[in-house]
Amino acid sequence: MENIRIFPWWLVLLWGILSLILGIMFLATPGITTVLLITFIGAYWLVSGIFALCSLAIDRSNMGWKIFLAIINILAGIVILAYPFFSTVLLLSFFVILIGFWGCVIGTSHLYHAVTAKDTGDGLIGLISLLFGLLLLIFPLITAALIPYIIGAVAVVSGIAAIVVSFTAKKCQGIPS
Repeated sequence: MENIRIFPWWLVLLWGILSLILGIMFLATPGITTVLLITFIGAYWLVSGIFALCSLAIDRSNMGWKIFLAIINILAGIVILAYPFFSTVLLLSFFVILIGFWGCVIGTSHLYHAVTAKDTGDGLIGLISLLFGLLLLIFPLITAALIPYIIGAVAVVSGIAAIVVSFTAKKCQGIPS
């Protein structure tokens, strides 16, 4: 069997270590880490908006859309950087509400398909999705407060998995320790 490498083992190891550190930060200090993450997103949006405007000097195609999106990015970046705590609560709550609506739409479509196709499994998936979406819509602030813990847990698990995979990949490549 041919040895296929997408990433070098050490890059997977580095990714795993960084993911593990980020996960521990989210679990240990969820509030500060989340505010820092949202602040970095705000800075990114601000800088990307400025670069998008500067790129118009080189490429003027779709100029209206580029200007519109650049202004939105710049304004969002400024608001987030000016009000990082408020922006964190607002963005996480918006994210939760968006997922809640999506869960209701998916759940309703699965329930409709279950009724028309007489599929119990699809009906169960639809009911779970609809209940999940409704819970998110009823309790958006509680769910938003739990997001850092969920991100932290996922980051820790994926970091450990990436570290294990990196050493396995290194062993499969025959590289001595």
